[in-house]
Amino acid sequence: MGRAFLGDYNSPGWEEIAEYECQKGSDMDQQLQNEMRTVGRKVGLRMGVLMSFFLALIGTVTGGHFSVPGFLISFILSVIISIVIGLVVPMGLLHAAARRRLKLETGSFPARLVETLISDIVYTPVLTLAMTAFAYGMAMKQSGGMAQIPFVPMFLKSFIICFVAGYILIFIFMPIIFKGVMKKVKSIP
Repeated sequence: MGRAFLGDYNSPGWEEIAEYECQKGSDMDQQLQNEMRTVGRKVGLRMGVLMSFFLALIGTVTGGHFSVPGFLISFILSVIISIVIGLVVPMGLLHAAARRRLKLETGSFPARLVETLISDIVYTPVLTLAMTAFAYGMAMKQSGGMAQIPFVPMFLKSFIICFVAGYILIFIFMPIIFKGVMKKVKSIP
């Protein structure tokens, strides 16, 4: 397997390579698994920052009260949550399991659609809830608790917009980020 093979998002992904190496019992099992975890974390971190930036921007703009401090606080909160999700949730394993269950070929258009949906389902609700709760709390604090803002409709509106935007962002940027991270990996044959 050459390096160009690994860097091509339309070719078999790192999950399959790691699984193949483990099944045949190569000496690279542990090294490869560690490298794949590192790749997954780097991709997750970059995607988390990207998603946080755009969802915080969309959330603050659609809230009707855009302010730079509000955006920055929302962005930082979102990045922290994204990092935690990225460290806790093994997205690569979820993607591989879904592809196997649905019998999809890695890198195919249907596989990318499913992987994007899984990532969107994992990240977007948590990020949107956190940012909406933050915005709601700030609105209530600024109004002295007198604001007549119902939380659920505020959350649902933001969630729908962010879910669609998040899906599009993940679908477009995940392959680009994956390729960029794989180009920097030196220890994979």
